[in-house]
Order: sequence, then structure tokens, then C-alpha cells
Amino acid sequence: MTRTLVAEPELQVEAEAPAACCTSVAAPDVSGEQAQTLADVFKALADPTRVRIVNMLVNADEAVCVCDFTPALGLSQPTVSFHLAKLRKAGLLDRERRGTWAYYSLNRSALGRVAQVLDPEGGTV
Repeated sequence: MTRTLVAEPELQVEAEAPAACCTSVAAPDVSGEQAQTLADVFKALADPTRVRIVNMLVNADEAVCVCDFTPALGLSQPTVSFHLAKLRKAGLLDRERRGTWAYYSLNRSALGRVAQVLDPEGGTV
């Protein structure tokens, strides 16, 4: 069986100009590595307990002992340590050992980098 191809008449398509309401996506881009780092930070903050921990540290004048989080959050020490480890792994917290206790503080430069990416004005923090 032989098939014969028939050419369609050429279609004329007019390109539409972008509507005035459309915004350009040519703003500074986030690299793949930066996007992964930010996704890890957002995953770490996707838990209400961890958001509370970060909030407590934002408002703290100095590093906070793990033993101080336990009563404030109403959670056991192993559970608090689990959440602190997740935040630390994401780069949001710094840990300092003092004897048998661990003290946590906010890694403000990490938060600054997150804020910089989310700043619609493109400013620096």
C-alpha cells in the first residue's frame, strides 16, 4: 500500500505581543544549588515546632540551652533535640557545647541569604 502525503496550505499565525499585565521573568535567577539549599531550609521550617524554635531564637538575647526549649515547647528533650538537629542541618542554627549541654543560636547570615532571595526589591540583607 502506497501513501501519498498532501501538503497542507501554509498557515499564517500572528504572534501576539505579551499583554501589558504580564511581568517579565528575566529577574535575577537562583541557581540549581541555591534552589536546593533554599528548599532544604523551607522543609526544615515546614513544621510548627521548628518555626516556634526559630522565633524563640530570634527573640533571644543569647544562645539558648536545649533544656530551656523543653518546657517552653511542652515537648520531651529527645523530641526537641530532633527538631534542633533538623534546623541545624538546614544551616539555620549554630550549636555550642558547654559541658554536657548544647546551646543554640540563630545563624543570622543563613536567614539573611533566604531573605535576600525572597526580597522583591532585590536588596541585600
